[in-house]
Amino acid sequence: MSPNPSTGPARLRSVARRIGGLGGDLLLYGLSALFAAVTAVTSTLAPHRAWGAVAMIGYAAAALAAAVQLVARRRGVVPRLTGAAARATVTAVAWAAVALLPMLLQCVQRAGGRPDRAQEEVVVVEDGGLRLLHDGTPYLGREVIAALPPAEQLLGYLPYQPGMALFGLPRAVAGVAWWTDARVWFAVATTIALAAALTILARRRPDPEAAPSLLRAAQLATVLPVCALTLATGGDDLPVLAFCLLALALCAAGRHGAAGLTVGFAGALKLFAWPVTLVLLAYAATRGRRTALRFAVGGLGLPLVALVPAQLVDADALVENVVLFPLGRGLVTSPAQSPLPGHLIAATLPAGRAIAAALLVAAGLAIAVRLARRPPRTAADAAVVCGYGLLAAMLLMPATRFGYLLYPVAFLAWAPALRLVRAVGRPTGRGSRRATAPAA
Repeated sequence: MSPNPSTGPARLRSVARRIGGLGGDLLLYGLSALFAAVTAVTSTLAPHRAWGAVAMIGYAAAALAAAVQLVARRRGVVPRLTGAAARATVTAVAWAAVALLPMLLQCVQRAGGRPDRAQEEVVVVEDGGLRLLHDGTPYLGREVIAALPPAEQLLGYLPYQPGMALFGLPRAVAGVAWWTDARVWFAVATTIALAAALTILARRRPDPEAAPSLLRAAQLATVLPVCALTLATGGDDLPVLAFCLLALALCAAGRHGAAGLTVGFAGALKLFAWPVTLVLLAYAATRGRRTALRFAVGGLGLPLVALVPAQLVDADALVENVVLFPLGRGLVTSPAQSPLPGHLIAATLPAGRAIAAALLVAAGLAIAVRLARRPPRTAADAAVVCGYGLLAAMLLMPATRFGYLLYPVAFLAWAPALRLVRAVGRPTGRGSRRATAPAA
């Protein structure tokens, strides 16, 4: 009797379902504990060392819990304590221990007089909120920045979109306290957006394998060290990422107008959301012109409206902060100089900055051509395009950080979960039958 060719892969999938989830949890938490311990000992940044000292305990406890669950599952002891719900509970507790607790400790210590308990972007956002409250714009002009002491000129720049200054308003209004720290409000916004995204996807999952995929996606947007460390010490990227993920979930649910407003809010915070908006607009266009228009009203309109007050108050200051400084043409250079290919090219080759910029533009054009010829026809496809597109951008940008890799990691991790939820609507035009066949 000839063997069934599907027996091998089916057996592997069965084994993966039995132990792969918990085995992956154990690997994630164990390696994260090691990363946190190394960070606590070797990092040159005081907020990072403080994070590592607390987070390594939380990761170690989560790894121990995953190990106990793995042993219990193999012995068939109380299956409900080793299923997706139990794993999700461990994930939630781990996130509180490795991200929220270190963040709150640093906020309290900073309010008590420890200035080394926050990264520079926290100070920059809070200063922007103060200027927004009193001057109507969060930005300082080039002349004003030039008049600052050289050591303070970097903190005079706010290289974000105007909406980011909203997270600095609590401290501007209520003064110094642990709860007015911008990171607290970054965390609140991130929690709300991620909870909404996971709730939307959980309600639309006919496939029984969707729950583990959703859990893994949640883990890689919360307890992954690059995300937990960023939220605890700086935090400004997490709400941008969370609202982009929420927009993808809304697209999967067929709520394209709400998705446009959501990613538009992210775009009003930081430029990193703008490429996501363009990818989702290409996706929305496959649903018809009316759908694309509903999406564009919020996705493109909201970030542009957010720029208007700053443009009216001081257009030169707006250009100086959001255009010239990120391009390396400000009075000081950006500290974002992780040794990724773009930075190495810009720093070591003759005319390296121009070469890196040309490579970045070429990558952008290649993605634009791909969107024009083969637009994403599902939210999962859009997440994949966003993930690889932003990965290329992070690698080729002359000024970048390892921490920015949280964007492509999260988008690529969410693609499988988006692919397993119930499809909504049908793409219009050529290729619609092929695109909707997997969902059927």
